[in-house]
Amino acid sequence: MTTEPEASPSITRRYMLIGGIAVIAVVAAGGAGHYLWNSPDTAAAQSGSGGEVPMADLLAPGPLGDEIQGSADAPVTIVEYASMTCPHCAAFAINVFPKLKSAYIDTGKVRYIFREFPLNAPAFAAAMVARCAPADKFFDIVHTYFRSQEKWLGGGDLKAAMFEIAKPFGFTNQTFDACIANQALFKAINDVRDRGSKLGVQATPTFFINGKKFEGALSLDELDKAITPLL
Repeated sequence: MTTEPEASPSITRRYMLIGGIAVIAVVAAGGAGHYLWNSPDTAAAQSGSGGEVPMADLLAPGPLGDEIQGSADAPVTIVEYASMTCPHCAAFAINVFPKLKSAYIDTGKVRYIFREFPLNAPAFAAAMVARCAPADKFFDIVHTYFRSQEKWLGGGDLKAAMFEIAKPFGFTNQTFDACIANQALFKAINDVRDRGSKLGVQATPTFFINGKKFEGALSLDELDKAITPLL
């Protein structure tokens, strides 16, 4: 599990490579500039569970609406709070989520909700790009960023690397720049993050399974143990 920010020191030094793209101005205008650019180094925490949130509070609609996979009638709802630059979130997306989807989401047992909890400027930018993509491509672009996380955060021109990932989803240079310069979108994603904090999210990934909080990148076995009694 990752607290803020979640990249390695070498990646941290490259955050400013986002350079001329408008997300810097967006972040500063949103009053989060000091936090995003002056956060402490990576700190990992142990996986675990604890605490419950009333479902009415957990599922209260946010400014952007939720990105959901699975049946609305599923007996189990999993809400994941994740940051696009979090390596533990990427590991879950790559190694565990496909199995969760096959065993539980596609079979109508679980409704899965993904919510943004960006912990640094590149994570905000990636989250904004995912929200600007066509609605039916949201999860595709999220998982593409996760699968190629080391590549786009690993060095060189951060903006160019992020754009190359977005381009197959229909982005042009103009639409990409306009997306990450969208102040209203930045504020809405920051609101999602703030709402998560009020629910007790402190690091990524954090999951709520029918309201019960689990911290850390859960394995399929851990998910099985949490889900099965609820079925």
